Amino acid sequence: MALIDCASWKPKSNEFVFAYRFPQTNLSTYTQLIVYESQEALLFSKGQLMGKFGPGKHTLDTENLPILRSFFGIPFGGKNPFTAEVWIVNKLYPANLSWAVRSMAVHDADYQTMLPLQAKGQYGLSVSDSEKFLLKMVGTKDVFTESDMLSQAYGEFSSKSKSAIIQFMTTQRVGFKSISGHLDSLSQYLKTNLLPFWEEYGLTMTKFYVNDISIDTSTPEGKKVSEALASQASMSITGHSWQQEQMFGMANNAVDQIGNASGGNGLIAGLMAMNMMGGSGIGGGMSSGLMQTHNNQPTFSGSQQGMGMPQGTGMQSMNPQMSVKEIYCANCSKKHLTTERFCPHCGSEYNPCPKCGSDNPKTARRCVTCGTSLQQQGVSVCRSCGGQLAPGAAFCPQCGAQQNVAPMGNICSRCGAPIPPTSRFCPKCGQKV
Repeated sequence: MALIDCASWKPKSNEFVFAYRFPQTNLSTYTQLIVYESQEALLFSKGQLMGKFGPGKHTLDTENLPILRSFFGIPFGGKNPFTAEVWIVNKLYPANLSWAVRSMAVHDADYQTMLPLQAKGQYGLSVSDSEKFLLKMVGTKDVFTESDMLSQAYGEFSSKSKSAIIQFMTTQRVGFKSISGHLDSLSQYLKTNLLPFWEEYGLTMTKFYVNDISIDTSTPEGKKVSEALASQASMSITGHSWQQEQMFGMANNAVDQIGNASGGNGLIAGLMAMNMMGGSGIGGGMSSGLMQTHNNQPTFSGSQQGMGMPQGTGMQSMNPQMSVKEIYCANCSKKHLTTERFCPHCGSEYNPCPKCGSDNPKTARRCVTCGTSLQQQGVSVCRSCGGQLAPGAAFCPQCGAQQNVAPMGNICSRCGAPIPPTSRFCPKCGQKV
């Protein structure tokens, strides 16, 4: 075989190449080794490292490689052949390596349930120890590319990334709703946890970014969760409840059946559609309750409130305190149980509606959900803010508004209007005295 006079490598592939093995091994002490900027060349023979060469032009003689004398018995001077592998390592770093992890089951702090999440981003790597990189990562490959890097390290990289993301969201109590505002701190947290992993292979992570965390829709469960979140966001914007959305769909189906049905079936379908849309007639009481706006929306916490009949119907209308359910705090809008006297989130006292059990502000005259009057009989209220007044109070203790002091019993307990002594009903709102 002919001896190689010159050995060098210029990357020509569109894909980033980390390491390249020169195809010929027939070298001599006159062989010129050309190493370009951002490269490092390593010579291996008989499984051992013979030498490292930085950028520049090098002659592979015994002066630059004294080990040749002990390996091959080559004397000083003269053109002597020997065999060795020439590896050239690319020490540039690509900052656009893509990564992605899926199927992360995270107990979310916002929804208090398990959410299937996925994360993706970019990172940059550079070779810091060429010898360790070739021995532990490259192995026997002739060319080691970006694809080889991602496929070889994916398993351990994915496992460590998932663990770090779940730990960050759990310990910092960052939920899915607000995770987008913590991507910078999450990226730094992941980089710190992944640095030892890459250093073991002679690599240094120069940059690491988390670009997005979203619901993993690659599974049927993830698709259902994504659809449920989209539906909840839509209901929050439009102001309708889950019960109303279901009734709209049922009413539309009933209307569609009117054209296809005939005789008694068509009449029944028409009556059902009218009833569902809030019309009078059979079941009008139930339809009016269903078509009211409710604050309770479907959640993932296991509560059945809002998943069946509306409030005010069935057994719950007889006694709203018989069953424990979740309600929204009137002060902070977060959920808590009806058995809790104070909101566990803000400490506000629970002011239940006697009919539906919803929490209401202390100054509310009527329930914000069902409209039931909340003012006690015989109690005076401020005309300005609706707050309760002590007997004979001249000013409201809540807002300071001046009151028209009148004997007890001559002020309407609902609206605060004066009532003539001979009247049995309030002349302003019709409240029975």
